[in-house]
Amino acid sequence: MFRYQIIVEYDGTNHSGWQSQKNAKSIQREIEKILSKILKIEVNINGSGRTDAGVHSKNQSAHFDYKKLIPNKYKLIASVNYFLNKKNISIKKIIRKNMTFHARYSAKEREYEYIILNRDAPPILDKNKVWHLRSRLDIKLLKKAAKKLIGTHNFNAFRSSNCQAKSPIRTLKAIKIIKKKEKIIFVLRSKSFLRNQVRSIIGCLKYVGEKKWTVKDLEKVLKSKKRNNCAPPAPAQGLYLSKIIY
Repeated sequence: MFRYQIIVEYDGTNHSGWQSQKNAKSIQREIEKILSKILKIEVNINGSGRTDAGVHSKNQSAHFDYKKLIPNKYKLIASVNYFLNKKNISIKKIIRKNMTFHARYSAKEREYEYIILNRDAPPILDKNKVWHLRSRLDIKLLKKAAKKLIGTHNFNAFRSSNCQAKSPIRTLKAIKIIKKKEKIIFVLRSKSFLRNQVRSIIGCLKYVGEKKWTVKDLEKVLKSKKRNNCAPPAPAQGLYLSKIIY
Protein backbone atom coordinates (compact mmCIF):
# COMPACT_ATOMS: atom_id res chain seq x y z
CA MET A 1 0.00 0.00 0.00
CA PHE A 2 1.20 3.53 -0.84
CA ARG A 3 0.11 6.86 0.66
CA TYR A 4 -0.22 10.02 -1.41
CA GLN A 5 -0.74 13.61 -0.32
CA ILE A 6 -2.70 15.95 -2.58
CA ILE A 7 -2.62 19.76 -2.50
CA VAL A 8 -5.97 21.17 -3.57
CA GLU A 9 -7.14 24.59 -4.72
CA TYR A 10 -10.85 25.29 -4.93
CA ASP A 11 -13.56 27.89 -5.22
CA GLY A 12 -16.03 27.08 -2.45
CA THR A 13 -18.82 29.32 -3.76
CA ASN A 14 -21.11 26.57 -5.06
CA HIS A 15 -20.09 23.81 -2.66
CA SER A 16 -21.41 22.79 0.75
CA GLY A 17 -17.90 22.78 2.17
CA TRP A 18 -15.00 20.34 2.23
CA GLN A 19 -16.51 17.40 4.10
CA SER A 20 -18.71 14.79 2.40
CA GLN A 21 -22.40 15.20 3.20
CA LYS A 22 -25.57 13.48 2.09
CA ASN A 23 -27.51 15.32 -0.63
CA ALA A 24 -24.91 18.07 -0.91
CA LYS A 25 -21.99 18.91 -3.21
CA SER A 26 -18.78 18.73 -1.19
CA ILE A 27 -15.18 19.17 -2.33
CA GLN A 28 -14.10 15.90 -0.70
CA ARG A 29 -16.77 13.83 -2.44
CA GLU A 30 -16.12 15.37 -5.86
CA ILE A 31 -12.42 14.45 -5.62
CA GLU A 32 -13.17 10.95 -4.33
CA LYS A 33 -15.54 10.27 -7.23
CA ILE A 34 -13.03 11.29 -9.88
CA LEU A 35 -10.04 9.52 -8.30
CA SER A 36 -12.11 6.36 -7.90
CA LYS A 37 -13.16 6.52 -11.54
CA ILE A 38 -9.63 7.00 -12.87
CA LEU A 39 -7.82 4.60 -10.48
CA LYS A 40 -10.62 2.02 -10.83
CA ILE A 41 -10.85 1.44 -7.08
CA GLU A 42 -12.86 3.11 -4.34
CA VAL A 43 -10.77 5.98 -2.99
CA ASN A 44 -11.36 7.67 0.36
CA ILE A 45 -9.46 10.84 1.15
CA ASN A 46 -8.66 12.40 4.51
CA GLY A 47 -8.41 16.18 4.65
CA SER A 48 -6.39 18.40 6.97
CA GLY A 49 -9.66 19.84 8.26
CA ARG A 50 -13.07 21.14 7.26
CA THR A 51 -13.90 24.32 5.42
CA ASP A 52 -17.49 25.57 5.53
CA ALA A 53 -19.81 26.29 2.62
CA GLY A 54 -18.54 29.19 0.53
CA VAL A 55 -14.99 29.09 1.95
CA HIS A 56 -12.13 28.78 -0.56
CA SER A 57 -8.74 27.09 -0.46
CA LYS A 58 -5.37 27.87 -1.93
CA ASN A 59 -3.60 24.82 -0.50
CA GLN A 60 -5.91 22.33 1.20
CA SER A 61 -3.99 19.17 2.09
CA ALA A 62 -5.42 15.66 2.00
CA HIS A 63 -4.20 12.10 1.60
CA PHE A 64 -5.36 8.78 0.18
CA ASP A 65 -4.01 5.23 0.03
CA TYR A 66 -3.56 3.24 -3.18
CA LYS A 67 -2.41 -0.33 -3.59
CA LYS A 68 -0.07 0.47 -6.48
CA LEU A 69 2.80 2.84 -7.09
CA ILE A 70 1.61 5.68 -9.30
CA PRO A 71 4.21 5.76 -12.12
CA ASN A 72 3.26 9.11 -13.63
CA LYS A 73 1.83 11.61 -11.14
CA TYR A 74 1.71 14.41 -13.72
CA LYS A 75 -0.47 12.31 -16.02
CA LEU A 76 -2.79 11.51 -13.13
CA ILE A 77 -3.04 15.19 -12.17
CA ALA A 78 -3.93 16.10 -15.76
CA SER A 79 -6.57 13.35 -15.96
CA VAL A 80 -8.17 14.22 -12.61
CA ASN A 81 -8.17 17.95 -13.29
CA TYR A 82 -9.85 17.44 -16.67
CA PHE A 83 -12.99 16.58 -14.68
CA LEU A 84 -12.43 18.58 -11.49
CA ASN A 85 -11.68 21.92 -13.17
CA LYS A 86 -15.27 22.00 -14.45
CA LYS A 87 -16.32 22.10 -10.80
CA ASN A 88 -13.80 24.83 -9.88
CA ILE A 89 -11.48 22.36 -8.12
CA SER A 90 -7.83 21.75 -9.01
CA ILE A 91 -5.27 19.29 -7.67
CA LYS A 92 -1.96 21.18 -7.72
CA LYS A 93 0.36 18.42 -6.53
CA ILE A 94 0.42 14.70 -5.73
CA ILE A 95 3.25 13.72 -3.37
CA ARG A 96 4.18 10.23 -2.21
CA LYS A 97 4.44 10.13 1.59
CA ASN A 98 5.44 7.72 4.33
CA MET A 99 2.52 5.64 5.67
CA THR A 100 2.87 7.44 9.02
CA PHE A 101 1.86 10.74 7.38
CA HIS A 102 -1.68 11.93 8.10
CA ALA A 103 -3.08 15.08 6.45
CA ARG A 104 -4.91 16.09 9.62
CA TYR A 105 -2.98 14.68 12.56
CA SER A 106 0.51 15.39 11.22
CA ALA A 107 -0.25 19.10 10.73
CA LYS A 108 1.68 21.44 13.01
CA GLU A 109 0.00 24.69 11.98
CA ARG A 110 -2.83 25.95 9.80
CA GLU A 111 -2.97 29.32 8.12
CA TYR A 112 -6.07 31.17 6.96
CA GLU A 113 -6.41 34.39 5.00
CA TYR A 114 -9.38 36.72 5.05
CA ILE A 115 -9.79 39.44 2.42
CA ILE A 116 -11.85 42.61 2.80
CA LEU A 117 -12.40 44.87 -0.21
CA ASN A 118 -12.68 48.32 1.36
CA ARG A 119 -14.12 50.66 -1.26
CA ASP A 120 -17.39 52.21 -2.41
CA ALA A 121 -17.89 50.22 -5.62
CA PRO A 122 -18.98 46.57 -5.32
CA PRO A 123 -16.64 43.91 -6.74
CA ILE A 124 -16.98 42.40 -10.20
CA LEU A 125 -13.73 40.48 -10.71
CA ASP A 126 -13.62 39.54 -7.01
CA LYS A 127 -17.32 38.68 -6.69
CA ASN A 128 -17.78 35.89 -4.09
CA LYS A 129 -14.06 36.13 -3.27
CA VAL A 130 -13.98 39.05 -0.79
CA TRP A 131 -16.08 40.79 1.85
CA HIS A 132 -17.06 44.13 0.36
CA LEU A 133 -17.23 46.94 2.92
CA ARG A 134 -17.92 50.57 2.10
CA SER A 135 -17.20 51.86 5.62
CA ARG A 136 -13.52 52.78 5.97
CA LEU A 137 -11.60 50.67 8.48
CA ASP A 138 -8.87 52.15 10.67
CA ILE A 139 -5.79 49.97 10.04
CA LYS A 140 -3.94 51.13 13.16
CA LEU A 141 -6.91 50.21 15.35
CA LEU A 142 -7.25 46.83 13.61
CA LYS A 143 -3.61 46.00 14.35
CA LYS A 144 -3.84 47.20 17.95
CA ALA A 145 -6.97 45.09 18.57
CA ALA A 146 -5.56 42.01 16.83
CA LYS A 147 -2.61 41.92 19.26
CA LYS A 148 -5.06 41.32 22.13
CA LEU A 149 -6.12 38.02 20.54
CA ILE A 150 -2.65 36.58 19.97
CA GLY A 151 -1.63 33.86 22.43
CA THR A 152 -3.47 31.15 24.33
CA HIS A 153 -7.05 32.06 25.25
CA ASN A 154 -10.49 30.63 25.83
CA PHE A 155 -12.12 31.47 22.47
CA ASN A 156 -15.59 30.26 23.43
CA ALA A 157 -17.09 33.63 22.46
CA PHE A 158 -15.64 33.23 18.98
CA ARG A 159 -16.93 29.79 18.01
CA SER A 160 -20.22 28.66 16.53
CA SER A 161 -22.92 27.14 18.73
CA ASN A 162 -22.56 23.82 16.87
CA CYS A 163 -18.77 23.62 17.25
CA GLN A 164 -17.90 20.08 18.34
CA ALA A 165 -14.42 20.77 19.71
CA LYS A 166 -14.04 19.47 23.28
CA SER A 167 -12.10 22.52 24.45
CA PRO A 168 -12.43 26.21 23.46
CA ILE A 169 -8.78 26.82 24.40
CA ARG A 170 -6.67 27.69 21.35
CA THR A 171 -3.29 29.31 20.79
CA LEU A 172 -3.41 31.96 18.10
CA LYS A 173 0.22 32.25 17.04
CA ALA A 174 -0.05 35.23 14.72
CA ILE A 175 -2.42 37.72 13.12
CA LYS A 176 -0.91 39.81 10.33
CA ILE A 177 -2.89 42.64 8.77
CA ILE A 178 -1.72 43.86 5.36
CA LYS A 179 -3.15 46.80 3.40
CA LYS A 180 -2.83 46.37 -0.38
CA LYS A 181 -4.49 49.27 -2.16
CA GLU A 182 -8.25 48.65 -1.76
CA LYS A 183 -7.82 45.33 0.03
CA ILE A 184 -7.18 44.52 3.68
CA ILE A 185 -5.72 41.03 4.11
CA PHE A 186 -5.77 39.24 7.46
CA VAL A 187 -3.44 36.25 7.93
CA LEU A 188 -4.12 34.06 10.98
CA ARG A 189 -2.02 31.10 12.10
CA SER A 190 -2.69 28.43 14.74
CA LYS A 191 -2.27 24.70 15.20
CA SER A 192 -6.05 24.40 14.95
CA PHE A 193 -9.09 26.65 14.87
CA LEU A 194 -12.58 26.34 16.33
CA ARG A 195 -15.53 26.30 13.98
CA ASN A 196 -16.24 29.87 12.78
CA GLN A 197 -13.36 31.20 14.89
CA VAL A 198 -11.63 33.07 12.08
CA ARG A 199 -14.83 34.59 10.72
CA SER A 200 -15.91 35.61 14.23
CA ILE A 201 -12.55 37.27 14.89
CA ILE A 202 -12.78 39.20 11.61
CA GLY A 203 -16.35 40.27 12.43
CA CYS A 204 -15.22 41.65 15.79
CA LEU A 205 -12.15 43.37 14.36
CA LYS A 206 -14.39 45.01 11.77
CA TYR A 207 -16.43 46.56 14.60
CA VAL A 208 -13.21 47.96 16.09
CA GLY A 209 -12.01 49.21 12.70
CA GLU A 210 -15.33 51.02 12.21
CA LYS A 211 -15.01 52.45 15.76
CA LYS A 212 -18.27 50.82 16.83
CA TRP A 213 -16.18 49.09 19.51
CA THR A 214 -13.04 50.10 21.36
CA VAL A 215 -10.11 47.74 21.84
CA LYS A 216 -11.30 47.30 25.45
CA ASP A 217 -14.72 46.23 24.18
CA LEU A 218 -13.03 43.45 22.20
CA GLU A 219 -11.11 42.36 25.29
CA LYS A 220 -14.36 42.21 27.26
CA VAL A 221 -15.91 39.94 24.62
CA LEU A 222 -12.91 37.59 24.81
CA LYS A 223 -13.00 37.47 28.60
CA SER A 224 -16.78 36.99 28.71
CA LYS A 225 -16.51 33.60 26.93
CA LYS A 226 -20.10 34.16 25.75
CA ARG A 227 -21.03 33.69 22.11
CA ASN A 228 -23.90 36.17 22.24
CA ASN A 229 -21.42 38.98 22.98
CA CYS A 230 -19.58 38.37 19.72
CA ALA A 231 -20.12 40.51 16.62
CA PRO A 232 -21.78 38.82 13.61
CA PRO A 233 -19.21 36.58 11.88
CA ALA A 234 -17.72 37.76 8.61
CA PRO A 235 -19.24 36.08 5.52
CA ALA A 236 -17.65 32.91 4.16
CA GLN A 237 -16.70 34.25 0.73
CA GLY A 238 -13.74 36.27 2.03
CA LEU A 239 -12.09 33.30 3.76
CA TYR A 240 -9.30 31.13 2.34
CA LEU A 241 -7.46 28.12 3.77
CA SER A 242 -4.04 29.27 2.62
CA LYS A 243 -1.48 26.85 4.05
CA ILE A 244 -0.97 23.67 6.09
CA ILE A 245 2.44 23.42 7.79
CA TYR A 246 3.86 19.98 8.61
